[in-house]
Amino acid sequence: MAAGPKHPMGMDPDHSPTPSSSGKGLRGSKASKGIVLGGVAVVTLLLIGYCSAQEDDYDEVNAECVDLDSQQPDGSYTVVDEDYCDDDDSHYHGSYGAYRWYYGGVRSGARVMRGTTVRPADVRIVSRQGTVIQRGGFGFRGGSGS
Repeated sequence: MAAGPKHPMGMDPDHSPTPSSSGKGLRGSKASKGIVLGGVAVVTLLLIGYCSAQEDDYDEVNAECVDLDSQQPDGSYTVVDEDYCDDDDSHYHGSYGAYRWYYGGVRSGARVMRGTTVRPADVRIVSRQGTVIQRGGFGFRGGSGS
């Protein structure tokens, strides 16, 4: 096989790419990039819109305000007025407070059990009286260490 003369950069001058005389190759490349970017923008907007619309589709969890000092051997707590669980701290005593929201429990009369005092994440929390405590999204657990 006979090799022809090589270009100083290692390319064969007879096979080097030539620009299109009409220039369509350059404009077509820019147009296709614009279409791709436009498509990405549309998909992004649709995704954001979909996620915004899903806020109302969170699972709903009921909450009861309970007296933590009233726990019985069966694990149940006495339900108290939800004003005791307000953030104004007027009804709290001790290092952690005597009243907390109790999430997802089963109520029987004036007692509730089989729930948790840990605020669940990614749900809508509503008290039995209809007060919205959390509107979906991530929950949090407050408190201070000693």
